[in-house]
Amino acid sequence: MKTIVLTGGGTAGHVTPNLALIPELKKAGYNVIYIGTENGMERGLVEKTGVEYHYVSTGKLRRYMSKDNFTDMFKVVKGIGEAKKLIKRLKPDIVFSKGGFVAVPVVLGAKFNGVPVIAHESDMTPGLANKIAMPFAKKICTTFPETVKYIGKKGIHTGTPIRKELFDGDKEKGLKLCGFDNEKPVIMMMGGSLGSQKINKVLRAALTEITTGFQLVHICGKGNVDKSINIKGYKQFEYLSEELPHVIACADMVISRAGSNSISEFLALKKPALLIPLSAKASRGDQILNAQSFEKQGYSLVLNEEDMTPESLLKAIKELYLAKDSLITAMAKSPASNGVENVMKVILKYS
Repeated sequence: MKTIVLTGGGTAGHVTPNLALIPELKKAGYNVIYIGTENGMERGLVEKTGVEYHYVSTGKLRRYMSKDNFTDMFKVVKGIGEAKKLIKRLKPDIVFSKGGFVAVPVVLGAKFNGVPVIAHESDMTPGLANKIAMPFAKKICTTFPETVKYIGKKGIHTGTPIRKELFDGDKEKGLKLCGFDNEKPVIMMMGGSLGSQKINKVLRAALTEITTGFQLVHICGKGNVDKSINIKGYKQFEYLSEELPHVIACADMVISRAGSNSISEFLALKKPALLIPLSAKASRGDQILNAQSFEKQGYSLVLNEEDMTPESLLKAIKELYLAKDSLITAMAKSPASNGVENVMKVILKYS
């Protein structure tokens, strides 16, 4: 039996694709081991799957000046030593890295032991961890086709591995959860795990007009449910977990931020989306690039946050509804709509 080490932590973008790969890796006969951080968000998620979990020391990789850079440098060096010893003991056939702070020690530990590494980059431009990992990787899988030009010959456009359970949603269960019928199209609005205050505000200002032609399920973020609103065809949730696949299944269209994982899920599920990327003032601008790529490929429409008003949002929703069939057709032709299968091919080739 071959052994694979998965690594990546710090954000959902570094953990969720790894979780999506685990069932397929087990099905292919791999012994799956995860190396993360001691108290990172990934630990609980991975341990729920029954996968053997190990951790190494790591420090945060910063692009800015900070006194913590000095102390964290020693943590990274310590982590490299720990990873080198751990990988020597585990003897994996291959390491798959999703990036994040913990990936750097693990990738270097693999290099010192002669273990091949496959990395995956979720964003349009490579993050710092993957920039460090690139010289030691056999291949770097990418979510976006444009990313390959930043990587060169090692780059391969695969898309992002998507959780299998998202494909198991039941439309009728979703409609029932929301209290909706089959008379009007359903829009699902989600703004990330914490919601989006600005989108929430503008969306609610346009609710009366939106609900004349659509039903709207609004995943608005923890503490953001407005109990004063009582409009037929409008359902609010702080967040959804087990029920999310059913609600997505009943949605005809989606309004969302443009995080890499989320939009990759919409692509795989063939859900036409109106993307409202986080502004460059509030991020490094990766969501803007993500949204532009999906718009260029014909998968989504884009409304910039700076241009968003109740009127422009309503107009964009109507345009999305008219364009939804052509967007679905384009998504159906996408070579990156099955990220799990594409990434598995690369892993199988090099392990």
